[in-house]
Amino acid sequence: MSNTAVYLDYNASGLVRPQVIEAMAEALAAGGNPNAVHALGRKARARVETARAEVAELVGGDAASVVFSSGGTESNNQAIASAIKAGCERLIICATEHPCVSETAACCGVEVELIPVTDRGLIDLEWLKDRLENGPRAFVAVHHANNESGVIQPVAEAAALTHEHGGWMHVDAIQTAGKIVVDMAELGADTLTLSAHKLGGPQGVGALIYRDQAPVVRVIHGSGQERGLRAGTENVAGIVGFGVSARLAAQEVPYSAAHVGWRDAAEARVKALGATVIGEGAPRLPNTLFMAVPDWESPSQLMTLDLQGIMVSAGMACSSGKSKPSKAITAMGLHDVALGAIRVSGGWGTTEADWTRFADAWTSEYEKRRARRETAA
Repeated sequence: MSNTAVYLDYNASGLVRPQVIEAMAEALAAGGNPNAVHALGRKARARVETARAEVAELVGGDAASVVFSSGGTESNNQAIASAIKAGCERLIICATEHPCVSETAACCGVEVELIPVTDRGLIDLEWLKDRLENGPRAFVAVHHANNESGVIQPVAEAAALTHEHGGWMHVDAIQTAGKIVVDMAELGADTLTLSAHKLGGPQGVGALIYRDQAPVVRVIHGSGQERGLRAGTENVAGIVGFGVSARLAAQEVPYSAAHVGWRDAAEARVKALGATVIGEGAPRLPNTLFMAVPDWESPSQLMTLDLQGIMVSAGMACSSGKSKPSKAITAMGLHDVALGAIRVSGGWGTTEADWTRFADAWTSEYEKRRARRETAA
């Protein structure tokens, strides 16, 4: 990336931190299988266990209940499989949940219901209460914050309802960890998932963290790694990078509020030109602006900004480049702007100047487009 480029796509994947690169390079150079009993094996094991404690600390979890995986997708799959094995007869999923939860749920062969959301993107707690009262034991999945809009869900309230009716509460905290305080006990999560690359760590490493009462089962079979809950030789370097990124992200949480002012200043400028801010009025992540206009489609916005060295996305990275409306916007009923949405998201390397540069570029280009349309008319 050139010195003039602006990266504002941290919700898709954070830039890898220099400290992470250094720690991973050291682990790779050291070598050793963490399951071996010789000196190199013991040193590798120590690195893994240090990282396990750092990841647990980020969310107030128990290090002994951290199961490392290939990423958030695998860990979300494991949580669902574990709940079904434990006797949950139906899956109740937030309507704006990430596809790795909603699509997995749809393939499990049990009843799936979607929790509706308001036009601000918040789950309907009264609907959830009614459904929990009228049916068998349920696995309830509500992501802590939506990956597109950044809307923060009332997870603790949903968990209280779920537990009142003997259910299993799962929380995908992949977008919130490191940006706001995440505490498993306060959220009431029975299982919780994280992904390293959202924290400035490497891609391809994640974790499922569970509480004592959640009987987790393995979905990757083989030998007895991860205390028998995830077979396969551990990715030592990746796990080390995960640990370092988790430790640094935890230290930065108190300062993440600085992004709010930078984001809000850019938000005010795009709103002045008629842009809709998705999730406005609801609690949102401090780093996220999800906005849309009805007369400028997302792919064109992305390309225009990219030519100016500004990197944003059209929503979740898993569906970028596909000509279909945002899942979050559709669930919120904002169909008139569904094809013109872009997501701008900062992170550990973002500055106020980056947000200003984005606002300058977007408003300038949008004003030009409007002028051309008026001239043509």
